[in-house]
Amino acid sequence: QVRLVESGGGLVQAGGSLRLSCAASGGTFSSYVMGWFRQAPGKEREFVASISWSGGTTYYAESVKGRFTISRDNAKNTVYLQMNNLKPEDTAVYYCAAARTHTIVVVGLGYNYWGQGTQVTVSS
Repeated sequence: QVRLVESGGGLVQAGGSLRLSCAASGGTFSSYVMGWFRQAPGKEREFVASISWSGGTTYYAESVKGRFTISRDNAKNTVYLQMNNLKPEDTAVYYCAAARTHTIVVVGLGYNYWGQGTQVTVSS
């Protein structure tokens, strides 16, 4: 059983930056594809970014491409989401997730474990 704990959310003005962290425990972190998703009030959960085991392959939603960067440190069992040039429409609860698979996953059903989420609020 893998446990994921997100941190780093908060309130930021438009144009600002935040870095989210997701610490994993209880499994072999380096064997999981990791992803970030978000859910805004009244909306469905949506894919944000995913990263391969080694960190060599990443994939982003079009809405965040060029502004967000996903990375991982397998020695620290942690995945990160650096968010720059934040916009009010980025306001959501952000979740990290782990998938027992060999390929990048962009749908929530493909993930096996989820964190509890961290709130990101971007003011205009």
